[in-house]
Amino acid sequence: MAARPDPGGIAPHEGRFRLLFVCTGNICRSAIAERYTRAALGACSPVVVESAGVRAVSGRPMTRRAARVLEKLGGDPSGFASRRLTSRMVEEADLILTATTAHRGLVVQGRPRIAGRVFTIVEFGALTGAVLARPRSAVEIAQAGDPARRAHALLARARPLRGLVRVEDPDVPDPFGGSMLAYRSAARLIVAGLSAPLATLTAGAAPTSTGIR
Repeated sequence: MAARPDPGGIAPHEGRFRLLFVCTGNICRSAIAERYTRAALGACSPVVVESAGVRAVSGRPMTRRAARVLEKLGGDPSGFASRRLTSRMVEEADLILTATTAHRGLVVQGRPRIAGRVFTIVEFGALTGAVLARPRSAVEIAQAGDPARRAHALLARARPLRGLVRVEDPDVPDPFGGSMLAYRSAARLIVAGLSAPLATLTAGAAPTSTGIR
């Protein structure tokens, strides 16, 4: 039997979950988020993690400062190459996490049916926290199975909470061209936003500290 399309505009993919991070140039924020998340989930995870930029020049490595911050977090910047966001990437993703609300708007523009699976990193972290605050939901997600199934279950419960959970500042500022302090600040926001989702997908094994000094 074919899977029914979910309210987010796509049919769930059997056995896996595609997570896409999006920022501007795909050499700072989304690059850090991608490689940090991959490190947290492990090489054999059924959650496929990728990233792209709305104005990226394809093939560029992440910036030196982004790479340094990522290494502090336990991620590996080697072999990274930026990619420009395409319609196909958007259509194939089960969940898209953007650096800012402006990026979120660009991704959804002309594609209103996918709005239910596009959030900022900070926003989705807050929604996940609200989901996990409900003991029954937390238990049901934990019992859903492998990380891909837990990811689908988490998204299904987080989506209806949009607009009901207060998110003070949903954006991760762009550190490009800035100091190491700017990069560390952006990385802290990314890690904080991903803390609850990653803990959910890894059964609590994800790091809870930013690891940045």
